[in-house]
Amino acid sequence: MTRGATEAAITGTLEKPIDRRAIPANATESCWTAEDGHELRRIDWKTPSQETRGSLLFLPGRGDFYEKYLESLEEWHRAGWRVTAADWRGQAGSGRLGDDRLTGHVEDFSDWVADLKHFWDSWIQETPGPHVLVAHSMGGHIVARALVDGAIKPDAVVLSAPMLGMAGPPLPLAVLHSVARVMTRIGSPKRPAWKWSEKPGEMPARRRDLLTHDDDRYDDELWWREKRPELAMGPGSWGWVERAYASTRELEKPGAMENVQVPVLVVSTSIDKLVDHKAAVRAAGRFPNGELIEFGPEAHHEILREVDAVRGKAMDGISAFLDKVAPAAT
Repeated sequence: MTRGATEAAITGTLEKPIDRRAIPANATESCWTAEDGHELRRIDWKTPSQETRGSLLFLPGRGDFYEKYLESLEEWHRAGWRVTAADWRGQAGSGRLGDDRLTGHVEDFSDWVADLKHFWDSWIQETPGPHVLVAHSMGGHIVARALVDGAIKPDAVVLSAPMLGMAGPPLPLAVLHSVARVMTRIGSPKRPAWKWSEKPGEMPARRRDLLTHDDDRYDDELWWREKRPELAMGPGSWGWVERAYASTRELEKPGAMENVQVPVLVVSTSIDKLVDHKAAVRAAGRFPNGELIEFGPEAHHEILREVDAVRGKAMDGISAFLDKVAPAAT
């Protein structure tokens, strides 16, 4: 039983259980046009029938797509939020920027920051406040960059397992960046930076163990990839890796996060094998209005797609944070 179905049973309401493998009837998929004309996907839930809580924009991680998070998006809508989610340029159903259909590439992370600013400026004019951003993994990195750069000013931000540092060799950031820079110069920067699997497009062994303890929620992703093959993405390019390190160095500059006054909740897990948990913990302390929800062995990287007990704790914590720092307009 989903958490939404459990709540319905407790309250006696007749809300339908959430189907994680179907676009909700009250949601509409469409495209929006970036400033340079590039088309990107979005999905919007209709304004809730009850009094609107505010508006929530969700942004996924590297290689992600919003279909994976339909459960959380629908729950937020049922809680009264006017919900929107969108792809990043070059990901999911918004095309590719590399030389093949699987490798994830970008010229610079500032391109994604510019897209977010362009979308945000329009979105906040069309939707009721307060306006909050929820972002996962690489999406969290881009949102953090946008905050540091002053490109956006939401009422509150939630970063789920944010990629504020990448898991990997315990070497200084400058060294890692230098190695990546060399790799972009000895071959095409658009070539894959790591091996995906023996067969292109096939999921690597033990990938689930990096993402979630929940087999059913993990299988949801595979189901969507089969139903919508255009969503599939594999490794990042060496160009992506080098630009990720370059952008991380911007975030690490003294005073960068310290100058952001927006309330920020960081949700992270100590056993994350994809992003640096210690960097996330530091960020929660560096943001002047930062808070932290910390998980341990019970949670892998995709905390919002974990088993019910873990996911429920995260969702409840997010709700309490938003009620405190971005209360509904009166």
